Amino acid sequence: MVGAIDFELLAEHAGLLTAIADPVRLNLLHQLAERGTRCVCDLQTDPPIPANLLSYHLKVLRVAGLVTAARRGRWVDYALTPDALERLHRALPSAGSTPGPDTGPTTRSVARSATPVDTPARAS
Repeated sequence: MVGAIDFELLAEHAGLLTAIADPVRLNLLHQLAERGTRCVCDLQTDPPIPANLLSYHLKVLRVAGLVTAARRGRWVDYALTPDALERLHRALPSAGSTPGPDTGPTTRSVARSATPVDTPARAS
């Protein structure tokens, strides 16, 4: 059974993973990880998206605590928070670990709770 503290940690991890579950946001995270601090004018996705939608996705990453924003005149510079990649890594489950401050749920506990899927028999 997962305790209250572990549940809060798992909820935080789920929030981080939800923030990057969108392909546009994951792309933005990759760009910032590879290139460092970027002006919003230099952050464009493939395929391109409207500026208001780009701002929305950056806001989701900012609210999740994965990116920071600094206004520079009429432009905004975005950067990964110093611990963003480490926090995302801790949010992922790893084999043989138990939920705690440094790890996610075990893959074994997830596998045990999964419902078996019936596969239809093949006709010969």
